[in-house]
Amino acid sequence: MSLLERLGLELPIVQAGLGGGLSGAELAAAVSRAGGLGTVGIFSPVRFVAELRRARALSPGRPLAANLLMPFVRPAHVAALISAEVDVAIFFYGFNRAAVERLHAAGVLVLHQVGNEAQARRALADGADGLIAQGLQAGGHLLAELDTFAFLPRACALAEGKPVLAAGGIHDAQGVRRALAAGAAGVLCGTRFLLTEECAAHPLYKQRVLGAERTIETLLFSFGWYARHRVAPNASTDRWCAARAAGPRAVALMNRLSGPLGRRMPLSLPAARLQLRSLPLYSPAPALAGMPDRVVDVTPLYAGESARAIHEILPAAEAVAELSRGVGS
Repeated sequence: MSLLERLGLELPIVQAGLGGGLSGAELAAAVSRAGGLGTVGIFSPVRFVAELRRARALSPGRPLAANLLMPFVRPAHVAALISAEVDVAIFFYGFNRAAVERLHAAGVLVLHQVGNEAQARRALADGADGLIAQGLQAGGHLLAELDTFAFLPRACALAEGKPVLAAGGIHDAQGVRRALAAGAAGVLCGTRFLLTEECAAHPLYKQRVLGAERTIETLLFSFGWYARHRVAPNASTDRWCAARAAGPRAVALMNRLSGPLGRRMPLSLPAARLQLRSLPLYSPAPALAGMPDRVVDVTPLYAGESARAIHEILPAAEAVAELSRGVGS
């Protein structure tokens, strides 16, 4: 049975679970209603349950996924997925075999996003039902070491028949068809769904990403989560990443040391509102709708390289339709 058949999907399109509040119930439900697989990004456990149940209510009878950022996952997050009866859990940036087993016992399918062969082997050994092969073109946090279409066949070979989704740089139907022809069971798209009406990103964040001429791989926005990430430029990257894309070495060291603190901070901490351009103490929290405009210059504008090719903000259903045009024909 294929991944689409198992989940009852009409289309091989999966919306990435954009974290930090970017992908809530409205976005996930809109994608699922359109025939793809919508994903609610991680929140605090109580908010997570609420968003997942609201997504269910907005897309009755449709499959639903939830994204687990493993550095911040607690048993209550896993319980939230089980309580809301989600169909798919997507693991990212870490491993937890016990959580996989707990989700399997509840009938939840587990996909694990990986960026190299060692991670793929570990995810499969932990019992993942499938892989998401992330390439360097992806926006947000990066595990990738290779181009999407260089890593995809390696991941497929390791998966030995289990489904593999391609992630990174895919923004249109041509990219989807290429991924499917290369052996992918489907695609995971982030930037295309960031630039939708239902995404909760600040409107100026979307405008900065829309058609951005370049993206930057950096460590600047890593206080509490020291990890590579790809962003569109803003005033903070202009100031602090001009000499070194990763950011000043002292800032990188401080961010590396902050890791244990970040794992103890609540996901709902309103860090973005407190940040200053003059003080490079930047958390991974993005700018959301309703925040002051100034935060767009002191927060990460997560975006993949496909931003250069996207020129309009669409309803999520239209984005799904564009991605799937001609697929299977």
